[in-house]
Amino acid sequence: MAKKLETATFGTGCFWGIEESFRTVKGVIETEAGYSGGKLKNPSYEDVCSGETGYIEVVKIKFDTSITFYEELVNIFWDIHEPTSIDRQGPDIGEQYRSVIFYHNNKQRETAEKSKKDLERDGFIIATKILPAKEFYRAEEYHQKYLYKRGIKVCHS
Repeated sequence: MAKKLETATFGTGCFWGIEESFRTVKGVIETEAGYSGGKLKNPSYEDVCSGETGYIEVVKIKFDTSITFYEELVNIFWDIHEPTSIDRQGPDIGEQYRSVIFYHNNKQRETAEKSKKDLERDGFIIATKILPAKEFYRAEEYHQKYLYKRGIKVCHS
């Protein structure tokens, strides 16, 4: 069966942990740490950390839809972070750590919105934004597969 690749982009705080969480999911072909949602061309990590660019640390995921479904990735997204926190994940504080789903097509938007509504129906106040995909800038090489290269599974516990 031929691969049918799709892209997903999520922000759940520090991109090191997000990337490691998705890197080994069956059907995920590639992960890239980067920045999205801001207003500066070619931002650096220092630019993003300034809190003045509007960028969010995200991971762009290429996945094979014949092996895994977008819904599965969205479920992982909700499970790996605290979507009720505003501009914060664990010890990481700042606008670059916002919880966001950047959708790449209408089906992704509908899936993300339905899953968020399901959580809200269960009584959670979800801070996660669901937005159209913006331009993605790949983070510096030292950020790519950061935890994996160091033999670490999570950023903090």
